[in-house]
Amino acid sequence: MVRNWVGQWRGIAVAAAIVAAGMQQAMAADIQSVTQNEPPVAASGPWQVRLRALGVITDNKGNVNGIPGSDLSYSDTLTPELDISYYFTNNLAAELILGTTYANIYGEGTISGLGKIGKVWVLPPTLTLQYHFTDFGPFKPYVGAGVNYTIFYNQDTGSAEALRVKNTFGGAVQVGFDYMLDQHWGVNLDVKKLFLEPKFDVTAGGTNLTGKAKLNPWLIGTGVTYRF
Repeated sequence: MVRNWVGQWRGIAVAAAIVAAGMQQAMAADIQSVTQNEPPVAASGPWQVRLRALGVITDNKGNVNGIPGSDLSYSDTLTPELDISYYFTNNLAAELILGTTYANIYGEGTISGLGKIGKVWVLPPTLTLQYHFTDFGPFKPYVGAGVNYTIFYNQDTGSAEALRVKNTFGGAVQVGFDYMLDQHWGVNLDVKKLFLEPKFDVTAGGTNLTGKAKLNPWLIGTGVTYRF
């Protein structure tokens, strides 16, 4: 009887190990990866940093209040970007995105004669909550959503006599993946959309005006990942 009891429990233990190795409970708070190609969190740690080259592509929309047919456009840029992530589990992580760039602002439509209205530097720290899919070995896709607070600084005028773009909150969504070369190092591709429409004050031709710059940029980045 004792042998049968021990044998049954051994069979149950083996079956449980096989099930645990082949399946993963999505969104479970204490999930621990056991797939063959994926290192557990404990082996590489909960922190991750990425250094990316980031392309910033704006929507080129906006208007000056009180001027029918007015429109705006902005320069696209390429800039370095650093992000820091903390993994609460193998699936859930928070990411803080840090980087800065500039945007030249141009008049379009009925105000195209203004040319370059001014230039502002943009600092949009963004915090997202991510879900990472861990069923694909070293390929780690993820999705995320969060919020950013964008700061505009070093604002210079072009054809305008005065320009002030106002700091603002906005939403953010993202999709991307890491491809891990080992437990620590990997490569990353990431695409974000920021919903960013700051208001501004401008003085042109001696007239004080207001408006809204509908930047709503796409942030497309690629770089290296380090997990520790």
